[in-house]
Amino acid sequence: MGIYQFGQMVCRVFLSSFYKVEIVGEENIPKEGGVVLCSNHISNLDPPLLGAYLQRPIHYMAKQELFEKPILKGLLPKLGAFPVRRGMSDKQALRTAIQYLKDGEILGLFPEGTRSKDGKLGKGLSGAGFFALRSKATVIPCAIVGPYQKFKVVKMVYGKPIDFETYREQKIGAEEATSIIMSEIQKLIDEHS
Repeated sequence: MGIYQFGQMVCRVFLSSFYKVEIVGEENIPKEGGVVLCSNHISNLDPPLLGAYLQRPIHYMAKQELFEKPILKGLLPKLGAFPVRRGMSDKQALRTAIQYLKDGEILGLFPEGTRSKDGKLGKGLSGAGFFALRSKATVIPCAIVGPYQKFKVVKMVYGKPIDFETYREQKIGAEEATSIIMSEIQKLIDEHS
């Protein structure tokens, strides 16, 4: 068992000890090929929740500052995370993410860029749209429906893939692509709240 799988097991045990985790739509995640998995962001527990229950590993962008902490800088890459400098265009992080998608991996994104303070879906940043348009990856919207309260249900809902082929042909911009993704996430939240 590798570190990623061990981390998944630890996360599953922790999460199921405190919450009733309900997974909906797992069949919407392709078994292979690049996937851009876009989710709302309501808690620090969202990345472990997303990664704990999927068979395939997820790669996340994590803020550069985390990689400067002694224990985390060695551990985070083994858990699928790679650094991004927030507040600026980080070309290396963009290249790394595109390469993961080309290699048929899953890229986990929180398009809002930060946790929601009130639990409502905020405006998405153009990064999610950029990856959806620049890669041939399958784009899956995901909604985490909480709140995280002890022994209450936390739902993780994977939506159907968004067909981005047409949007690529129409040459829409990254911002518009992100809006489409955010709209699909909002539909999932509304449907499962």
